[in-house]
Amino acid sequence: MEHPKLRDSKRLLTREPYPINEIPDSIVRLIGKKFVYMLCIGRKALTGDDWGNVFAEAIGGEHLQSPIGIADVVYDKMAWSMKTVKNSNPHRVEATVRLISGRCSPDYSYGITDPHEDIEKTGRAVLNIWNERVNIAQDYYNPLRTSVLVRSNDLLSYTLFEDENHRYVANQYRWEENNNGNLIGIDLETGDIRFTWQPHGSQFTIHTRVPKNAVKFIIKQPPILDVEETLRQIHYNDNWVEIL
Repeated sequence: MEHPKLRDSKRLLTREPYPINEIPDSIVRLIGKKFVYMLCIGRKALTGDDWGNVFAEAIGGEHLQSPIGIADVVYDKMAWSMKTVKNSNPHRVEATVRLISGRCSPDYSYGITDPHEDIEKTGRAVLNIWNERVNIAQDYYNPLRTSVLVRSNDLLSYTLFEDENHRYVANQYRWEENNNGNLIGIDLETGDIRFTWQPHGSQFTIHTRVPKNAVKFIIKQPPILDVEETLRQIHYNDNWVEIL
């Protein structure tokens, strides 16, 4: 749908390129086109930086060299936090995916040297650190979304979706320690695990629901470009290499 007409619409400074999680087919095709090219040149893996570059190019945005808070890709006054995870069958991925979301150190931020002494306090500290990173991003960009790409091992099958990025209300979760010594944040209303925090390394993971309207697409396996033929096409010769 188009943007609604409002009396104060002229005050809106940001125009979203598309509604959240309604990614146009044209953008999906541009993303797939770039993935085909990567396979053509022999790439066997797709990194988070690759995903940021591809998405930014597809929407006409910019992939920041250094994130601002959690903002990786920006378009006008909008921003996306870019996440990609591997799954053997992206089209049948489980109801949630685990998104590694940076390092949240209660020791550095709050002086909590023993995170197991009071795990509720530690859990609240972890969420507060995350919320502050969201605050930093929203000082510069709003709306703020997360773009999630679930990719297959062979890079031929994908599930793509978006989620609104937001702060978490700390008192809506309780914290437990699992068998691995990690802390897990549990939604008080649903009983679902929403977060995992690892004391060793301070890695923070968000368990994100995969929406039913996530975009699913596949690409064909292209032939790998022949090295010698490609060099001939760009008129390579030995003068391109200068020994100093």
